[in-house]
Amino acid sequence: MAKKQEAEKELKAKEAELDAVTATAEKETIESEADSLSIEEIKSKITSSNEDFDWDADDKKFGNYNDAEREKLEKLYDGTFSSINKGEIITGTVVNVNSKDVVLNIGFKSDGLVSLSEFRDTPDLKIGDEVEVFVESQEDANGQLVLSRKRAKTQKSWERINSALENDEIITGFVKSRTKGGLIVDIMGVEAFLPGSQIDIKPIRDYDVYVGKTMEFKVVKINHEFKNVVVSHKVLIEDDLENQKTEIVAKLEKGQVLEGTVKNITDFGVFIDLGGVDGLLHITDISWGRIEHPREVLSLDQKINVVVLDFDDEKKRIALGLKQLTPHPWQSLDENIVVGSKVKGKIVTVADYGAFLEIIPGVEGLIHVSEMSWSQNLRNPQEFLKVGDEVEAQVLTLDRDERKMSLGIKQLTPDPWQHAAEKYAIGTQHVATVKNMTNFGVFVELEDGIDGLIHISDLSWSKKVNHPNEFTKVGEKLNVVVLELDVENRKLSLGHKQLEENPWDTFETIFTIDSVHEGTVLKVTDKGAIVALPYGVEGFAPIKHTVKEDGKSLKADDVAEFKIIEFNKENKRIVISHSRIWEEQRAEARVQEFESRKKEAKAATNAVKKVKDSVEKSTLGDLSVLAQLKEQMEGAESKAKKAKKSEEEAK
Repeated sequence: MAKKQEAEKELKAKEAELDAVTATAEKETIESEADSLSIEEIKSKITSSNEDFDWDADDKKFGNYNDAEREKLEKLYDGTFSSINKGEIITGTVVNVNSKDVVLNIGFKSDGLVSLSEFRDTPDLKIGDEVEVFVESQEDANGQLVLSRKRAKTQKSWERINSALENDEIITGFVKSRTKGGLIVDIMGVEAFLPGSQIDIKPIRDYDVYVGKTMEFKVVKINHEFKNVVVSHKVLIEDDLENQKTEIVAKLEKGQVLEGTVKNITDFGVFIDLGGVDGLLHITDISWGRIEHPREVLSLDQKINVVVLDFDDEKKRIALGLKQLTPHPWQSLDENIVVGSKVKGKIVTVADYGAFLEIIPGVEGLIHVSEMSWSQNLRNPQEFLKVGDEVEAQVLTLDRDERKMSLGIKQLTPDPWQHAAEKYAIGTQHVATVKNMTNFGVFVELEDGIDGLIHISDLSWSKKVNHPNEFTKVGEKLNVVVLELDVENRKLSLGHKQLEENPWDTFETIFTIDSVHEGTVLKVTDKGAIVALPYGVEGFAPIKHTVKEDGKSLKADDVAEFKIIEFNKENKRIVISHSRIWEEQRAEARVQEFESRKKEAKAATNAVKKVKDSVEKSTLGDLSVLAQLKEQMEGAESKAKKAKKSEEEAK
C-alpha cells in the first residue's frame, strides 16, 4: 500500500513538473514578444492564456516553505528514486521509442537512452515493455544516464554459459558460420566454437549443411582469460545413445534377428547400427563362402537383417551374424560326392602348407602341398596354384559331420615311381634340372615327380666345393649318373663327378712327396693359403709354410714354388709348403760349408804333426829355423780351433 502511495505521489510530482515546463515555455514565448508588445498587452495575453492565474500569490505567501518543511519534502522526493550503481544490471520500462533511441525509465532521477540498434532482435518492442540493461555510467558529460542492453545481454549470457558448464545443462545456440575445423555458434550473443569432431558421432563431410540452424549444445570448455567457449552437440547424441544402448542391450537375446544399417566397413568386419547401439559383424560371419573384404558383399547405409550371436552387458559389445540366417552349404553338398570322387572348383586361398579349393560357396577342401605333385622335393604351393585358378581334384578324405575335406591333384596322374626301378637303374645316366640347393647338396628333377639328390661331395673330383652355388645354379641342366635307388622310400642318389674317371689316381703319380710345383695363391686365411696347382688341383699351405725367404708371407695372387709335404688320395687333400724349399736350400749350404771347414782343419792338423816331427830332428843351432817352425805351429793350432768352433756352430 505504501509503495502505491509513493508511486501516486511520484506521478503527481511528475505532472507538476510537466506543467512547470509548459508554463516556462509559454513564458519564454511571451518574453520573446515583449519587444513588440506593451505591458498591458503582455499582461492581457498571460491572463487570457490562464484566467486562473493568481497575480497576488507572492503577497499571500503561497508556495513558500520554511527550511524544515523543505528538507522534509526533499527527503520524500529523493525516496521516490531507485538507488543504482555503475556496472549493475537492472530492469527498465520502455516509456518512448523514436527513430534513434529507446527511452527507459529505471526509477532514477532521469530516464536513460539506449540505441535502437541494440533492439534488433526485438522488432515488436513497445511502450510498457520491460528490458534488462547494464549501467555503464550514472551520467555522462551531458548529465545523461548511460545504459547498454548489449552489455547486459552479454553479461547475462556469460553467467548463463558458466552456469551451464557447472551444472552440465543443455543450452540453445544459432550456428552463424563455418570456420577452419568447425562452426561458429551464437549463444545469447556470445560466440562459441563447435569443433567438427563434436558435431555428430559419425564423421561429417560437409559442415555447411549446419549453418543457419538452431541446435542444442553442452558447454565443454571455457577459457576465461580469452573469453573462448567450446561447445559440443555430439555429447548430447552420445548421452541419448547410451540410454538407448542400455535399453536395447537389456532386451537382447542370443539368436534374436534385428534390422540394422551398415554404419562403417573395415578390413576385419562391418559395424551395424541397431538403432542407438552398434554391433560388429565379423568378416567370417558375413558369408559361408570365403571373401577377401566386406565390401564385396555389403555397402554403406545398406539395411540388412542380422542375428545376435553374443553380447556383453558390461561393455555393451554385440557380435552379429549374417550367414547364420541361411542354411549351411554343407547341408546341400551333393550326396554322391564320396572318397575317390573327382570334383571341380576355384582356388580361394593359397597358404604355405597348401591351397583351399571351393567346390560350392561355403564348402572348401584343402589340397596339401604334398598332394599337389608326386615330387618329394617340398615346394611353395604358389609354384603350382594361384587364387582364382579353376582346377580338378580327387577327394581323399571326407567328414560331413566335421565339415572337413582333403583333396589331391597328383592322384589324377599316374605315379612315376611305379616304373622307376626299370627306368632309373643304378649306373644309368640321365639329364636333370637343378631345382633347389642346400649346404649339403643339390636337388634335381629327372621328370615330373622324380627327384634326386647330388651330394656336395659328388659334384667334382678335383675342385673343393664349399657350397653347391659355387658349382651350379637353379634351372641349370646337369648330367648325372644313378648311384643308389630306393623305390619304397622314393629316394634317388645321384652323382655328377662319376661321369669321369677319378683323376686322383693320376694325381698320385704327379704330386709325389717332396716334388716341387709352381702354384698361384687363391685365398689367404688365418690358418693358411689355398693354392691353385697344375691340372686344376688345389693345395693347402699352412700359415707357417707361406713365409718367404725375406721373412714376409705370401699374399693372394702371388706366384711361387711349393713342395708337396702331404698327399691324401682318400680325402683329396694336398698339403704344400713354400718355406720348406728355401729352408732346405739354406740348410744344404750350411752343410757344405761345414764339410769344407772340416777338411781345412784336418789339413792344418796334419801340417802341425809334420812340423813337430821335424822339430824333434833339429839341432840347437837351428834356432832361427825353430822360431819359424813355432810360428807355423801356432798358426796351425789357431786354424784348428776356428774349424772346431765352426763345426760346433754348424751342428
